[in-house]
Amino acid sequence: MPDVVVVGAGPVGLLLSAELARRGLDVLTLERRAERGSRSRAIGLHAPVLAALEPSGITERLLAGAVRVDRGECRADGRVLGVVRFDALSTRFPFVATLPQPVTEAALAQDAPPVRRGALVTGIRTIAGDGRRRVRVQAVTADGAREWDAAVAIVASGAGGRDLVYRPGGVAIHAYADRYLMADADVDPRPDADVAVVTLARDGVLESFPLPGGRRRFVAWDGLGDDPDTGPETRDERLRAAMRRRGEAAAAERVTGATSFRVRRAVAPRLRRGPVLVVGDAAHEVSPIGGQGMNLGLLDAVGLAPLVATWVRTGAAPDAELERWERSRVRSARVAAAIASVNTALGRPRSPVLHRVRSSVLGAAISGPGGRLLAHAYAMGFDSGRHPTAAG
Repeated sequence: MPDVVVVGAGPVGLLLSAELARRGLDVLTLERRAERGSRSRAIGLHAPVLAALEPSGITERLLAGAVRVDRGECRADGRVLGVVRFDALSTRFPFVATLPQPVTEAALAQDAPPVRRGALVTGIRTIAGDGRRRVRVQAVTADGAREWDAAVAIVASGAGGRDLVYRPGGVAIHAYADRYLMADADVDPRPDADVAVVTLARDGVLESFPLPGGRRRFVAWDGLGDDPDTGPETRDERLRAAMRRRGEAAAAERVTGATSFRVRRAVAPRLRRGPVLVVGDAAHEVSPIGGQGMNLGLLDAVGLAPLVATWVRTGAAPDAELERWERSRVRSARVAAAIASVNTALGRPRSPVLHRVRSSVLGAAISGPGGRLLAHAYAMGFDSGRHPTAAG
């Protein structure tokens, strides 16, 4: 019988499993996917996460292949409105580390126990036994229905696992109307190779982030509502056209395999129900326009692991510490969701007059005293779970 069952083997689930195993716990990790994912969604690791992962040696592995983005530029109409300087912050890691999500997962998985794949968790319930509350996790596997008992179960399966813990409608979900296109592409050598670029255009935002190997990620505002055409060729051409209009004509010719996505906001008010806990996107889903979703979940995991280890070793839940952790993570998720909402609104199409006003206001904010505050916010400096070595 495992000490802990972790549901989900994405970045957050893998880190949590690794941190628990490093503390001597017997961890069973269940994942519905039969194979490790090859798609890259989240690419940026912020300073608080890098600091929090440093004691375990994971940060060193991550940085070995990452691009260190020490600044971001906001552009409009062919000019730079302002520069956000991450390297001016008083932090252990004054940059954003970017690398493909599968590479991040591989670095996290080195310390994690083997994952039991092809296991679709269908239920988690609390049971009584030996005078203490435990959990029973039920799943459907290739071998049929299975169940495992454990001291603690942690849902880290993303938004799809939210119903395992919360009743229908128990977490308010706001779906944005905005639709985006995204692709990673090889690019020619360029002076801004290590710079994150946000281009504000009248017809919507284009974000561009460096990746290892001379590649960049491009994310463009595409419209409102669902994808009008799910054909890959149509998505590629829409993204190429958006990039050409917004100053990336050369890179546009290299785009293939564009995906379309919409975004939602959901912040659960509670992350614990007895011996069942929730972390990552299952607990709080924020717009990726701002790049803090995966980082939120990783900080959830780092803060939770030592508390669960104490719980299993002593047989008693550290209720006061768990409550503080829960309050901290909910507060941080609300801050990240607010920042993401502002970013989403700023990236929408505007009339010529409003576009000029937006550019002027942002230029003044970034270039003035507010520039350092913006860098602090975008580097997750307001996250209440910041690791002590990341603090300035």
